[in-house]
Amino acid sequence: MMSALITVARPYARAAFNFAVEHQNLNSWQQMLFFCSEVTREKNVAHILARTLTTGKLSDFFIKLCGDQLDKFGHNFIKIMSEQRRLMLLPEVFRQFNILRDVFEDTIKIEVISVSTLSAKQISKIKEAMERRLSSRVKINCKIDESIIAGVIIRIGDLVIDGSIRNRLQLLADYLQY
Repeated sequence: MMSALITVARPYARAAFNFAVEHQNLNSWQQMLFFCSEVTREKNVAHILARTLTTGKLSDFFIKLCGDQLDKFGHNFIKIMSEQRRLMLLPEVFRQFNILRDVFEDTIKIEVISVSTLSAKQISKIKEAMERRLSSRVKINCKIDESIIAGVIIRIGDLVIDGSIRNRLQLLADYLQY
């Protein structure tokens, strides 16, 4: 089911992305798509979008709901998606847009898990080290997990760098069992 959503959402994301690049307006489009995706997640809105409103009424409703968060090009994008009854795909369109942007900007997203909030200096050091190691720009998403005891875990896609004390204790326990 998820792959079907991706398949249908990807052309809309690519069209929005290509338009944004062409008009040097990536940030604005990213903000518009984020806002629209959040609007569709609202229960009452989702219920209305699922109803059988005419496409004109549906796009008018959605555009009014978004207010000044959409520019004239955003209005046109919503109208096109509405005509195809695809407004509920906006969260996936936003996700696909971000993937395209990361590839375009040669940026890799990494997740840093620590036992407590990291300081700006610590995040900066991790970012610099990872950018050197990966030869690419890095976006860091920090998460807290008290079960790691101390240290950090860094996830880059399928690669995991586990520098946590929990991991070291597990390795020691495994070693002692042999």
